[in-house]
Amino acid sequence: MAENGNILEIRDLHKNFYIKGQKLEVLSGVNLSVKDGELVAIVGASGCGKSTLLKLIITLESISSGEILLDGEPVNGPSPKCSMIFQEARLFPWLTVRQNIEFVIPDSVPKEKKKEMVEYYTNLVGLSEFMNAVPNQLSGGMQQRVSIARALATRPQLLLLDEPFGALDAFTRMNMQNEVLRIREQDKTTMIIVTHEIDEAIYLSNRVVIMGKNPGVVKRIVPVDLPFPRDRTSAEFLEIRGEIMKEFLQT
Repeated sequence: MAENGNILEIRDLHKNFYIKGQKLEVLSGVNLSVKDGELVAIVGASGCGKSTLLKLIITLESISSGEILLDGEPVNGPSPKCSMIFQEARLFPWLTVRQNIEFVIPDSVPKEKKKEMVEYYTNLVGLSEFMNAVPNQLSGGMQQRVSIARALATRPQLLLLDEPFGALDAFTRMNMQNEVLRIREQDKTTMIIVTHEIDEAIYLSNRVVIMGKNPGVVKRIVPVDLPFPRDRTSAEFLEIRGEIMKEFLQT
C-alpha cells in the first residue's frame, strides 16, 4: 500500500476511441483515489465511461494518457492485486463450483492449501453445500456468489464489480448487497462497484462518485457517513439520495 494509504490512484486519466477515423473522447481528466479498505460506488448515465474506467484499471483497455497507480506502482499490465466481477457470472459451465474456484489458484499452491482456500471462499459466500454443483444447477444469485468467491480466491487487494447484480430480481439483488457487506466485513477487501442504482450505491459504499458524460468526467464525490447496517428509509439515507439524484439529473 502507498504511504498515503491509497490502494488506487487515478491521475488525469484520458481514454479515446477511434471510430472510422473519428476521435471519440470517452474519459477526460479523471482523478480518483481509493483508500485501503474502502468501498467506492460509481454512478452515472449510460455511456459516461463507468465500465470503461474499470477496464482501464484492470488493463482490459489501454489508457490514452494519464496514470493509474495500484498499491503505489504504475499499472502496465494484468496484476494479481486486482480482480473483476462482471454483470454475467462468466463461469465455466462444465466445471463444478469447486473446480471453477480452483482454476484461478496458481499451480504452485500445494494441493492441501488449495483445498483449504476453496473451502474458505465457498464458505465465505455461503455455498459450502454446493461445491460439487455445476453452474446450471445454481440460481443467478448463487452463480454470482461463485464469481465473487473465485475473484477473492486470487487474493486481490482491489476488487472491481461492474454492475454485478444488474441481471438479478429485486429481492435477490438486495440479498446480494447484504452478502457483499458481510464478505467485505470479514475479508477486508477494497472494492469499487459500478451501478445504475443510486440506493445500492448509498447502501454499500463509503463514497459515491457521480460521473458526467460526453466526455466522462468525475463531476462530484459524495461521502456516505452513515453507520452499517443502513436503513434505506431513514431520513439521513433519503437526504443523501436526494442530493445524489439532484446532481445525477444534471449530468
